[in-house]
Amino acid sequence: MASSSSLFILFTITIQCLILALAPQTQAQAPTAPAGPINLTQILEKGGQFTTFMRLLNSTQVSSQVNSQIKTSSEGMTIFAPSDNAFNNLKPGTLNGLSLQEQIELVLYHVLPKYYSMVNFQTVSNPVRTQASDQGGKPFGLNFTTTSNQVNISTGIVETQLNNALRQEFPLGVYQVDQVLLPNELFGTKTPSAASPSSEDPADAKAPGTKSGGKGDNSGSNNIGFSMIFGFGLVLMDIIF
Repeated sequence: MASSSSLFILFTITIQCLILALAPQTQAQAPTAPAGPINLTQILEKGGQFTTFMRLLNSTQVSSQVNSQIKTSSEGMTIFAPSDNAFNNLKPGTLNGLSLQEQIELVLYHVLPKYYSMVNFQTVSNPVRTQASDQGGKPFGLNFTTTSNQVNISTGIVETQLNNALRQEFPLGVYQVDQVLLPNELFGTKTPSAASPSSEDPADAKAPGTKSGGKGDNSGSNNIGFSMIFGFGLVLMDIIF
């Protein structure tokens, strides 16, 4: 009987060891729920203060472009999302003064064609290309500087900080900015055009010294005086002869 008991105990221990050994494998093979598609609009809606930026994304079709490109890009993407307060701080009429193409360029200026984490911005080479850089061959670049854990972003007109990471996971990074990123290509000082032609009459412009209201050439007056003298002389001759 002792021998049977020992065999039973040994069998029980063996079974328990097998159960413990197989348990982790069973957990590892458990199926995981597939991640849902990334949706930029949903990310911004969850943030709760990006109504104006979402409206621009939709009206310019950039939102659809981003959602589509994320699925196929091996580089990922990065979005800088201005808050509603950032748009409220713009001069009145700033957005309405832009054409549709310029609005598209403005929105694309807030999109980088590569995923960047906060740490990645410490080693970027300035200026960093944006999605707007492909529009009309203009630079549309951004410059980044870092101090401690703070990332600063500059357009040449506006300088602000990256504050809140709405999403920081490949393939999409979304960061809040408290100012609208105004590109120099759209809002910079315009290059003065060539000097406009004088308002003088073109005929006067070809004849120096005949400016309106100025002291012009006296040849006209001299001709008139000569004609009067010549005519007076003819009258005298008629009287004499």
